[in-house]
Amino acid sequence: MVCDLAEAFSRDEIAPIAARMDREATFPMEVHRKAHELGLIGVTIPQEYGGHGLGTTELVLISEAFAHGCVGVATSLGLNPLVTEALVLAGTERQKRTYLGRMADGGFACWGLTEPAAGSDVAGITTRARRVGGDYVINGGKVWITNASLASFILAFAKTDPDAGHKGMTAFLIERDTPGVEVSQPLSKMGQKASPTCEIHFSDVVVPAANILGNENDGFRLAMKSFDKSRPMVGAFAVGLIRRCLDESMGYARERRTMGCAIIDHQVIGHRLADMRIKLEASRLLTLQSAWLADMGQSNTLEASCAKAFACDAAMWAATEAVQIHGGMGYSTEFPVEKLFRDAKILQIYEGTSEIQRNIILREMRK
Repeated sequence: MVCDLAEAFSRDEIAPIAARMDREATFPMEVHRKAHELGLIGVTIPQEYGGHGLGTTELVLISEAFAHGCVGVATSLGLNPLVTEALVLAGTERQKRTYLGRMADGGFACWGLTEPAAGSDVAGITTRARRVGGDYVINGGKVWITNASLASFILAFAKTDPDAGHKGMTAFLIERDTPGVEVSQPLSKMGQKASPTCEIHFSDVVVPAANILGNENDGFRLAMKSFDKSRPMVGAFAVGLIRRCLDESMGYARERRTMGCAIIDHQVIGHRLADMRIKLEASRLLTLQSAWLADMGQSNTLEASCAKAFACDAAMWAATEAVQIHGGMGYSTEFPVEKLFRDAKILQIYEGTSEIQRNIILREMRK
């Protein structure tokens, strides 16, 4: 039922406007409103806080469907679950009721971790939080923050002990309208243009100690545990994009004729399509396995990284092949595969690059 509802919504509401949202670099708020009304938003928020209490598996199924329509729209629709997981893991009762409730009502949050000099090197963040009485004063900046222009609050990570490396990071819940918080206009990007991505600057931002999420200096561990739940979702974005590449390529290969036959009958094209299907099936199964383990309460760190790395690399490969199968028309904006190509690349970068995933996989193997 979840699959059918999400697939129909993506087909009817997301896919028809995807090209326009890409051209205009605009997030479709009406799509978000309709998805919320249908119960496709806030699915992992526990029921006692206004959500649907579903698992990572359902989130993965919905994310694949949304990404088939437009992975940029899917990214913004799927950002809240990352913040949700951190709140579920470490939030006080007050924090959960306030912030989970706000997201359950259709509000946006954003995840403030990446900095200009700290992407893969999370421990290298330079944003500082200094204790002053019962408050913290935060200074620094973040970049590539998805949904920052839409969010009412920020889950921001700052160094409370600058000399302790990753053990000196703390997570803070910061209202976006707090004095000293400045959110830029959405940045210009190569792909996923429907998903707004901004810079955030903190200038002497005063945050009460009660707004620490979890314990002081425990932010790195909280972020990593949250990624174990969100990386299957990113894998699902890649699965949706691969499926779209295959659908577009199959349709074109049946219609385009060269040398007296449809190009699908040329073995070189047929094998590319077959390989695309192989990578689709493998990516989906890896993603579902990592989600299922999370829902069973089992460790899924290795499996989530396997799913994220394999599926996102496969998505970039599939998008490249889709353009090649379309030939010159694949380079034209008249066909959607050039957008799929642009959208795919960032999947290998955000929420941990493919290289970082391999580091995590090796670390888990050494255990």
